[in-house]
Amino acid sequence: MDVTIYLRWSAYATIASFIFMVLAFIFRWGFRFRLVGVTSFMTVLTVGIFGLGLGMFDRPAVEGSVRFNRVYDNGANQLVISVPVTISPTEVEATLKQAANNYFSLGRISTDGNEQMVIRARTLVHPQPGLTKPLYLGSAYRTLGTKENDQIEIKLDRKALQELARSQPA
Repeated sequence: MDVTIYLRWSAYATIASFIFMVLAFIFRWGFRFRLVGVTSFMTVLTVGIFGLGLGMFDRPAVEGSVRFNRVYDNGANQLVISVPVTISPTEVEATLKQAANNYFSLGRISTDGNEQMVIRARTLVHPQPGLTKPLYLGSAYRTLGTKENDQIEIKLDRKALQELARSQPA
């Protein structure tokens, strides 16, 4: 999500409301004081969006990771991401690290007493027409308590990766 798009349009709306407010005072329109409130609100909203864009979404990119989608999240310590079927083992590892960084939040808590967040990567293979099989390629484990965690543990499922390689067309 790119916050700069929202910031730009909010700034345009703020400037437009300011211009209308000035015109309302020049021409002594009856609703001029309402435009003061609208302009003030738009200014506060624009400053808030600017502040949000300064650092709220600072996610470092992991080199070699591919695009993924979150398909399950219990809001606590378990998460499943979906990766493309064309992914390689090194890309699975990088993508799991990226997901571990992206979805970490101090608001996540453990529901089962385990203080680790578990992120599993899966893809869908079609062994035969009309049959879809989820294939779990690996997992990432990180602690829930600290943001600065260089100790993200990655475990790849070698059997699943071999099955994925076999399912690829030559």
